[in-house]
Amino acid sequence: MSFDAKAFLATLTELPGVYRMLAADGAVLYVGKAKNLKKRVSSYFRDHLSSPRIAHMVSQIAAIETTVTRTEAEALLLENNLIKSLAPRYNILFRDDKSYPYIVLTRGKFPRLGFFRGNPDRKADYFGPFPSGLAVRDSIQLLQKTFRLRTCEESVFAHRSRPCLLYQIRRCSGPCVGLISKEAYADDVQFAALFLLGKHQEAIRRLAKAMEEASARLAFEQAATYRDQIQSLRQIQEKQFVSSHKNEDVDIVVAVREAGLLCVNLAMVRGGRHLGDHPLFPVNAGDSSLPEAITAFIEQHYSVHPAPAKVLANPLPAEEGEEKLASLLAELTGRPLPVQGPRTETQRAWVEMAIQNARLAIASRKQSSLLQEQRLSALQEVLELAEPAQRIECFDISHTQGEAAVASCVVYQGDGMRKSDYRRFNIRDIRPGDDYAAMRQAVSRRYEGLAKGEEGRTPQIVLIDGGKGQVDAACAALADLGLSDLLVLGVSKGEERKPGQETLIFADGREPLQLPPEHPALHLIQEIRDEAHRFALAGHRGQRGKARKSSKLENIPGIGPARRKALVTQFGGLPGVREASVEQLAAVPGISQELAEHIYAVLH
Repeated sequence: MSFDAKAFLATLTELPGVYRMLAADGAVLYVGKAKNLKKRVSSYFRDHLSSPRIAHMVSQIAAIETTVTRTEAEALLLENNLIKSLAPRYNILFRDDKSYPYIVLTRGKFPRLGFFRGNPDRKADYFGPFPSGLAVRDSIQLLQKTFRLRTCEESVFAHRSRPCLLYQIRRCSGPCVGLISKEAYADDVQFAALFLLGKHQEAIRRLAKAMEEASARLAFEQAATYRDQIQSLRQIQEKQFVSSHKNEDVDIVVAVREAGLLCVNLAMVRGGRHLGDHPLFPVNAGDSSLPEAITAFIEQHYSVHPAPAKVLANPLPAEEGEEKLASLLAELTGRPLPVQGPRTETQRAWVEMAIQNARLAIASRKQSSLLQEQRLSALQEVLELAEPAQRIECFDISHTQGEAAVASCVVYQGDGMRKSDYRRFNIRDIRPGDDYAAMRQAVSRRYEGLAKGEEGRTPQIVLIDGGKGQVDAACAALADLGLSDLLVLGVSKGEERKPGQETLIFADGREPLQLPPEHPALHLIQEIRDEAHRFALAGHRGQRGKARKSSKLENIPGIGPARRKALVTQFGGLPGVREASVEQLAAVPGISQELAEHIYAVLH
C-alpha cells in the first residue's frame, strides 16, 4: 500500500517539531526538524526535488511520524538525539567515538588542574572543548611550567608527607606539604584561568602589577617568580605558528571531498592560539553537497558543545538556509553566532590550514583502507577463503593466578576495530586458572543469542588467543550452540613468546602454520590479538582492583558500606588503610578504639 501524502499533509500542524520518515519494514529512513512541520514535510512531495538521493528516499516512505516541540531549537536537540540513537540511512551523521576533552580546575583550598572528558558539571570549572587530547596535555604542561599548579588526584594529595618529583623539577609549588600559602596558590589559579579564557594580556597586566607590588614590599623572590611567569606567557604567544593578536575565540569548519571521501575538519582557535584540528568523516553523506555537510555539522556540533565568538566556514552554508541557521544558532547559544567566510589574512591562513589538514586526513584514511585491504587479501589467501573476511572476532582471557578472570571479545570489521561491538565477560563458576573452561564459557555466552536467532552479526573468523587447548574449547562451545560451521583460528605465541614467531592453529585438522614476520596477514592477526589482550587486561585489572579494595574490609564484622567508604576515603584505598596505625584508624568518624584494633589485626 503506497503512502497517501495528500491525506497525511492535510492533518499536519504548522508548529515546530521533528518528523521521522519510515520505510515499509519500519526502518527509519530520515529524521528532520522544522520550524513549520506542514511546510517542511510538504516540500518533499513536490514535482522537482533537490537531488536524486532525496527522490529515492521519498519513494520508499510508507509512514511519517511527528513530534511537536515549543521551539525550533528544541526540535534541533530532539533531532540530534534521534539521529544518534536511530542512525537513519539518509541522515548525514557525524559520529565521534569520544566526547571532546576539557581542562578542569577543581574547587577547594588548593584546586587541581587536570584532563577531563565527559559531561561537565557545576562542581568544577571547565575550559574547552579542545580538538584533541594532545592539545589538552600540551596546555596543561604549559600551565604547570608557568603557574606550577598541582595535577595529582585528591587521594594522593591528602596523604603526601613530602613533595613529589614535580616539585623538584619546578612543575608544582608543593601545596600538599604547605610550601605555598592558600592565598598565593589562589593567585596562580586565577592567572591560569585568565590564560585558559584567552585573556593573555589581562593575565600579563595583572602579573606585572603583582610584580611591582612585591618589589615595593621588598619581596624580591616573589617578584622574580611573577617576572618568570610573564616571560613564559610572552614566549607562549610568540611560539604560535598561526596566531591572532586579538585573542579571538574562533572555530574553523571546512568540508573537502576527494577520492570519493567527504571530510569535515574542525579547527579550534582559543585566545588567538591555534589548538589543532579534528577531522570527521560523516556517515550517510552520499551525494550531499559540501554546504549541506557544513550545515549538518554546525547544527549537530553546537547543539551539544559550547560555541566560540564566531565560526569561519568553507564553503559557507547554502544561501537559502543561511537566515534560518543564524536564527537557530542564536536560539541555541543565547546570542548571535556569526558563520562567515575568512576576512583577514590570518583567517585565510587558518582556513587554508584546515583544508590542507582535511586533505591529509583523507589521504591517510585512503592509505589505511588500502593497507587493510591488502592484509585482508593476504589473510584470505592464507586461510583459503572464497572471499575476504568482513568480520573477525577475537577472544582472550586475563587473570592473575586464577583471580578475577575476565574474557574479552573484540571485533574487527571492514577497515578497522569496531569498539562499539566489544564485549567483556566476568568468568564465573569454574575452577580458578582453568583457561579452557574460561574460553568455553566466554564463547558460549558471546554467541548464545546468535544461536537462538536473535539479531546480530555473524563473524567469518573466530580468532582465539591461545593454542590447541583453547581452540578445542572454543569449538566445543560453538558445537553445543549449533554453530560448528564458523571458522576458528588459534594464535599461539610459542615458547619464547616473541612477536613474529606466532603459530596459527587450525580447528579443521590442518597442520599448524608459522607465517614470516613480515607477512601482512600476520600483522593483521597480531593487531587484532593485541587489542583483545589489551581489552581483557584492562577489564581484569579493574575487577582485581575492585576486589582488593573492598573484599577484606567487607569481611570484617561491624564494617558496613558507610564505614568502609569512610576508611577508603580517609586513607585513599585499602593500601592506605593497611598502613594506618590503630590510633589513625580510631580517628576516623564511626570507628571505635575496639573496632580499630580489630581492623588492624585482620589486615596484618
